[in-house]
Amino acid sequence: MTRLKKLLGPTLPVACFALFSLLVLTGSRLGLSIWHSSRVSAVDGWWPILLQGIRVDLSTLCWLWGVPLLLTVLFSGEHVVGRWWRMMLRCWLTLGLGLLLFPELATPSFIEEFGFRPNRLFVEYLIYPKEVFSMLWQGHPFELIAGVSGSIVVLVFGWWISGRVTRDLNSLRWYWRPVFAVLVVALVILGGRSTLGHRGLNPALVAFSTDPLVNSLPLNSCYSVLFAIRQLKYEEDPGRFYGTLPSERVVTLMREQSGRYTRDFVDLEIPTLSRNMPSYQGNPKNLVIILEESLGARFVGALGGLPLTPNIDALRHEGWFFERLYATGTRSVRGIEAVISGFTPTPSRAVVKLDKSQSGFFTLAALLREYGYDTSFIYGGESHFDNMRSFFLGNGFSRILEQKDIENAAFVGSWGVSDEDLMQRANAEFIQLHREGKPFFSLVFSSSNHDPFEFPDGRIQLYEQPKATRNNAAKYADYAVGQFFKMARQAPYWKDTVFLVIADHESRVHGADLVPISRFHIPGLILGDGIKPRRDNRVVSQIDMGPTLLSLIGIPANYPMVGRDLTQTPDDWPGRAVMQYDKNFALMEGNQVVILQPQQPAQGFLYDPVREQLAPMNQSDAFKERALSWPLWSYMAYQQRFHRLPTSSISPARLLGSQFVNTSP
Repeated sequence: MTRLKKLLGPTLPVACFALFSLLVLTGSRLGLSIWHSSRVSAVDGWWPILLQGIRVDLSTLCWLWGVPLLLTVLFSGEHVVGRWWRMMLRCWLTLGLGLLLFPELATPSFIEEFGFRPNRLFVEYLIYPKEVFSMLWQGHPFELIAGVSGSIVVLVFGWWISGRVTRDLNSLRWYWRPVFAVLVVALVILGGRSTLGHRGLNPALVAFSTDPLVNSLPLNSCYSVLFAIRQLKYEEDPGRFYGTLPSERVVTLMREQSGRYTRDFVDLEIPTLSRNMPSYQGNPKNLVIILEESLGARFVGALGGLPLTPNIDALRHEGWFFERLYATGTRSVRGIEAVISGFTPTPSRAVVKLDKSQSGFFTLAALLREYGYDTSFIYGGESHFDNMRSFFLGNGFSRILEQKDIENAAFVGSWGVSDEDLMQRANAEFIQLHREGKPFFSLVFSSSNHDPFEFPDGRIQLYEQPKATRNNAAKYADYAVGQFFKMARQAPYWKDTVFLVIADHESRVHGADLVPISRFHIPGLILGDGIKPRRDNRVVSQIDMGPTLLSLIGIPANYPMVGRDLTQTPDDWPGRAVMQYDKNFALMEGNQVVILQPQQPAQGFLYDPVREQLAPMNQSDAFKERALSWPLWSYMAYQQRFHRLPTSSISPARLLGSQFVNTSP
């Protein structure tokens, strides 16, 4: 026994840490599964989660501690290098333990918010420590203190125990070192890949159900986050996930699904660039888009949600109200991408954050600036968040007004000034632009309805106690919208302006379906002088808003958006929506649905909007091909810069001249 211990001695520190980590990760996985036991039991997931979880954990441990194990075999001993390596090994073991357990500590809160283990979103939030720390301190102080304390305890414990297990670290005889080195390399590669197949271990290999949360439980959160970071460099080519089609076929399908005629497409270099004539033929109008943070349908009384939006509910009788409008994703940047650019989603990050779209990328602002419009982004927080400032300034927005530009704010919270301060500043800006005779387009982005849900006292009758809750913040956001339209109706720019109030996404998007479609349902309302009241029950998407708004404000234009102009789309059109939920993509036509998953066959469903449930249903190969064309087109359009305006030497503003002068007194 003593001989065996002496022979294996150099490997024992890493083995001890690996065994401890395996026990902790398994315990965490078991706890998360018990927490969501009803969903685990519904898919008979207990054994797959636990057994595949051990497989993922072993793979993670091989990649994390394979290198220090190899170096320990080669360099342990009482010589100078050995003593130096002993200290390095302690650091590696301690930091490795922290890397494993820190994401695991954050997992319950992340699941509560997003519906699965930490992934790319976790990384993206860490890029903005100031905003995230402020949000956590104001809204989740217990979780923040517990997380920081837990991390400190893990590091202190790791350092202490690593000192004990490396204290008597002995060395191997010289002839055993190459033997053990070869064994370690083989163990790390086989264990890390966890398969003899062409592809190594990945989340798709351990997915077994139609519930995204359950599919994420076999992973550990460290693996999930590191896998997401690794995938970032590929910018998530959908062809690697869902399958491929010839480029020509993708273009043909996208043109067909845009609802336009072949003769409408006018540029071979930009395959979806189409000629579009507006339904409104008067003097072109101003355009204001009010993008509401996290205001999903379940907060809107008029959409069957909680009675939190009396102002929007009342305003819907005065404008064009969309009863089945769906967001394209689960983040603000995804909503911006769809509403402002008309761009379709992919499993990659939104184009707001990608390199190739930081200039020369199509936006409504880029188009309208060519027509002589003043283009602005008005935000109550700091515009650098989520790379918004860079994207907007590079793509047609002439001015950005943010927190520092809103003076004498009545209330300032973690995410900036209150929504009513934002709306008052926007109204003042529009009045000034009208006085100067400038047509304008503005994106006004709210932030009060965001965790930690801070807003001024005395503005609303609270829906519940305590004050700082999601429901109360949603009600306050609606209050601010109501206050804005009271001001706007009295302002001189009212009759020359079309307004869109729309949510960027639903809050807390999660559920037991591959894509929880009900959590993509959002409100949308178009208002303005001359907009006829209408309740539209067609299935529509955020990507349809751009073409529709340009038509309503009277802009004839060539643009690459593939969304529909809903003013010129038949009322009996069943509709279409596209949704990206982590790595899963859904195309819904009417209530028929096809969902794409990584390395899995496309699946068909029927959606019941009343019960808000998906039921398996066979769908045609043609439908599945149409679904596949959407993410493939998005990737192609981004990589080959197809989503842009053509270079033109003639300004549309020169062609239309005096039409762009406001006529109201």
